[in-house]
Amino acid sequence: MGKCFSSQELYELRNSIPIDVLIEKELAIPSKISEGFFRFLCPLCNEFQTAVNPKTNLGRCFRCEKNFNTIDMVMVWHSTGFVDSVKYLQTILK
Repeated sequence: MGKCFSSQELYELRNSIPIDVLIEKELAIPSKISEGFFRFLCPLCNEFQTAVNPKTNLGRCFRCEKNFNTIDMVMVWHSTGFVDSVKYLQTILK
């Protein structure tokens, strides 16, 4: 059976690592500032019709209508499962 993570651990990983920092610095996903907004290349549809919301710490693609939290972003960008993505984020927090 896979490793279990507490709700608190997952909450911390989703909210303590700023999504824009994760995208730009840790994952090196192509990104830019456009019209005053941080935009990133959507890992699903490869478009820049994206934005991040610092209040919710979510990234959003308006073209494919997908929201990404930090765990989702790692899963999609690295093509890894949930457990491996959580372990990756844990190394960033330490």
